[in-house]
Amino acid sequence: MDTNTIFQHQGYELRCGARELDSGSFMPTLVVSKHVWPSRPRTIAVANEGHRNVDDAIAAAHAQGLAWVRDYG
Repeated sequence: MDTNTIFQHQGYELRCGARELDSGSFMPTLVVSKHVWPSRPRTIAVANEGHRNVDDAIAAAHAQGLAWVRDYG
């Protein structure tokens, strides 16, 4: 089961998600895309620390997305 939440930040869309693993923990997922051209979506790697719930995994993806926009956006 995949769960996604979309955040808007400084002209970017951050699609933060959580994918359930076989172990019962959750892996964060992150796709960043710009609101204006070129809006090519980019899948950003997020460290998988075996989050115990969806909210923690989405929070980790969101934090990584904010850092990516700050550093590369």
